[in-house]
Amino acid sequence: MELEGLQEGVPTPQRWLSLGASVIITGGMKDHKIISSCDILPSWKRVKKTLLLHHYGLRSDSSKYNYYSCRGIYVGKKHLWLQKHIKTIVVVLGLLGCLFLIDSFFISFFEFENPQPTTSSNNSSAFLQVKDSNIHMKQSPIQMYDRLLNMAGSALAEKEFKQEPSNLWAEPYQQASLWKPCADKNVKHNPGNIVKSNGYISVSANGGLNQQRVAICNAVAVASLLNATLVMPKFLYSNVWKDPSQFGDIYQEDYFMNILKDDIRIVKELPPHMKSKDSNAVGSQITDADLPKEATSADYIKIVLPILLKNGFVHFLGYGNRLGFDPLPFDIQRLRCKCNFHALKFTQKIQQAGSLLIKRIRKYSTPPSMLDTQLLGKFIEKKESHEYARGTTKYLALHLRFEIDMVAYSLCEFGGGENERKELQAYRESHFPLLLQRLKNSTFISAADLRKLGRCPLTPEEAGLVLAGLGFKRSTYIYLASSQIYGGTSRMNPFIRLYPNVITKENLLTPTELAPFKNFSSQLAALDFIACASADVFAMTDSGSQLSSLVSGLRTYYGSGHAPTLRPNKKRLSSILSEDGTIGWNNFKGRIKKMIQEAQKLGTKGYGKSIYRHPRCQECMCKLH
Repeated sequence: MELEGLQEGVPTPQRWLSLGASVIITGGMKDHKIISSCDILPSWKRVKKTLLLHHYGLRSDSSKYNYYSCRGIYVGKKHLWLQKHIKTIVVVLGLLGCLFLIDSFFISFFEFENPQPTTSSNNSSAFLQVKDSNIHMKQSPIQMYDRLLNMAGSALAEKEFKQEPSNLWAEPYQQASLWKPCADKNVKHNPGNIVKSNGYISVSANGGLNQQRVAICNAVAVASLLNATLVMPKFLYSNVWKDPSQFGDIYQEDYFMNILKDDIRIVKELPPHMKSKDSNAVGSQITDADLPKEATSADYIKIVLPILLKNGFVHFLGYGNRLGFDPLPFDIQRLRCKCNFHALKFTQKIQQAGSLLIKRIRKYSTPPSMLDTQLLGKFIEKKESHEYARGTTKYLALHLRFEIDMVAYSLCEFGGGENERKELQAYRESHFPLLLQRLKNSTFISAADLRKLGRCPLTPEEAGLVLAGLGFKRSTYIYLASSQIYGGTSRMNPFIRLYPNVITKENLLTPTELAPFKNFSSQLAALDFIACASADVFAMTDSGSQLSSLVSGLRTYYGSGHAPTLRPNKKRLSSILSEDGTIGWNNFKGRIKKMIQEAQKLGTKGYGKSIYRHPRCQECMCKLH
């Protein structure tokens, strides 16, 4: 008999192991016995040697192989067939498994490309629909870090069925829970019927939802500082935001006035005899040019108070961030906190839609937190404790700033080549002529150096790599708060490859439910504000954003140490990503985690820092001992 014939009749090591047993030849090749699982599995080399000896009729010392004697079970022809074909069966099953995975990937991809509108409250897994506002034809995905992206994809696939780290969804510092909200207590009381007002302050705030919120609270502080009566703030119409909403369309006016009634006087309109006056003509109009950007209380007393006393009213036109954070009197700072964290509640229309949004993200009812109560008011679904669903969906909210105006203004490059450079330069010429004029008289800084300095907005791809490095699973639900992403699907595809469960308010609310907010960008932004503030984890890509600043501050104030915020350091991240060609995945993970953890270190507000972002200070919060 030829050796090839022997190899066909002798089970391979893989066949032995796949059967979970070993064949022992005791006579010729007629009888096969299987060692039971209670016996010792012989080494393949020794068994093969035994088979060869018996097959060629060579004698062997039977005592030498008594070690392998075992009581077995007769397997017969059925097992011989299985032994011969087990490799084929394994290959077929493997191919079927691969086909299933490929099929799942393409289903996810095409669901992203052609998402269906949400039609029921239970459908909270719809994929993100990204509109190409600036690209009129489909383009292939733009990737800057192919190697890291591939490693991230493999790592996410490997850990999908493993348990997540216990601290991934928690604040890293337990002492955070010792800080409690108390800005609504111990504020100096100046009821309107006790102290005579010095006049009226009216404010026309510019910008979007978050810039307007800062302007409102700054105006409250200035009114108290100058002992003036505040007229309900107005919002300027912006050609950028194109939103005619006023204070009462976004916030509850009566609630605002009631919360602050013991601190300042507030009226809804100027008296008739004041309305007829032209503030600019009488010298009562103040613009940003009249005040330093971080004006102190002394600046307002010196510049604004004389005009107020002379004319009886002052109009701040285009008012925004024109009040510094330090030095300011303790009571003024506390009043700012009281305004931001207690007095500004969204209208019931916004609260109701926000409540529906949160419920659909989580899929089930959950016990309300202090954050939920502040944001949603009476629209929280209240139940007995045993009625709340267990194991509800956790979600991460990501504020992704990658709009074309921000991308163009940064002067950075994002891997799109010559087409990208031409497109962004054309946008600058059209929208930022003053920027280009200023660049002519300044020192040139290359796009590569700007990236090293941490001045470039994070791309969706970079945001996805950060989340993967931190250990968030591929199945994580991610609420995306953003305007239209520059580059559309070509930019979002790398992110979607890592995290396909991306959801937005447009996915979760029906067209009918969104209709009342159509053409009101600030009201739509309020829904994003609610979803970000209520999230189990909030991640930002631009720490300079007002929304990110206000949301993270609200989570610190009401989160009781259970509302973590992820804030990448763009300069450090750029250094890490620059090693795309050589860095190992474990090294990448370790450096990303260290970067985020250092930004999460528990600390109180530093001098000159925003009280809206950093409320852990004695003016805003109280620390338990």
